[in-house]
Amino acid sequence: MKSNENKTINQILSLFFVIIPTILLILGYLYYPTNPTDSVKLLIQIPIFLGLIFLFIGFLINKYTFGKILKIFGWIIFAFYWSTQPLSLYANEGGDIFNGIVCIIGVYVLFYLAYHEWLSYIRKETISSLNWITGSSAIAGLIYFGIERSSLATSLIYEVARESAWILDLIIGKVTIGQASTTSTPILYNGIVVVSIIFACTAIQSMVIFIGMIIALPEINMKKKIIGLLVTVLPIYILNLFRNALVVFLIVRNITDFNIAHNIIAKVGSLVALIILLLIVIKIIPEVFDKILSLTEIYKRDGPLEKIFKKIIGRKT
Repeated sequence: MKSNENKTINQILSLFFVIIPTILLILGYLYYPTNPTDSVKLLIQIPIFLGLIFLFIGFLINKYTFGKILKIFGWIIFAFYWSTQPLSLYANEGGDIFNGIVCIIGVYVLFYLAYHEWLSYIRKETISSLNWITGSSAIAGLIYFGIERSSLATSLIYEVARESAWILDLIIGKVTIGQASTTSTPILYNGIVVVSIIFACTAIQSMVIFIGMIIALPEINMKKKIIGLLVTVLPIYILNLFRNALVVFLIVRNITDFNIAHNIIAKVGSLVALIILLLIVIKIIPEVFDKILSLTEIYKRDGPLEKIFKKIIGRKT
């Protein structure tokens, strides 16, 4: 009887990992401003860094029960931040709906990871791939948001704009950069602004993803990690310069508009490049593939949430 009661309680609790992100996304859509003030931007840093710090500490002390608890709250707090961002991403990136949709899906994914940490807690289990994705996310997030909210971001934006303009100037000429601000640097053709390079145009997101996934592998020696970083971070940086140059080229030659050049052609190209680099990393460090494959199969742990969904779609548990 008690076992049935515990089963029912766990099923009810598991539903919160679906209900809460839905509520947070609705509240974020209704109340978080599309163009937040500086005070709001400062305030939103609390869940960003608090969540990432919890995740990082939880990653380091994974074998302890307290580590799993920290990771549960870390994922939830970090997901709270992302639940405020879909509309902002859509509005501030030229109506690019792709990033907004990915952000919404991401909130549910983060809660699903929190759910599996909760499952590990109540089952007293340790899943290495779960701890790996925790460490990867924490390391990547702390680097990314740490740079974004420092003067390094301004320097990186300027340097990427300068080098992207230099590459295109070698090809078509008359390409320069304009007056830089703290958040952007314009690229000009014939003295007219074509695009403005912002932090998202530096490819720092892609670079820190690979940094996180490689560094968070404690079983890999330092030599392999260094090689893995060299074959990913440097090519990503260089390829991104050509990507930016391509976007400007397509616009100034009237081949297409900014929306198609940036949101479709450049993003598809970037995705293909990242997939190729991932395959190279997997060749060098096959443990990365093992972790990814293990993560795609965590639903097979058949927790209370999975059993509920199986009942909904009419499958036997």
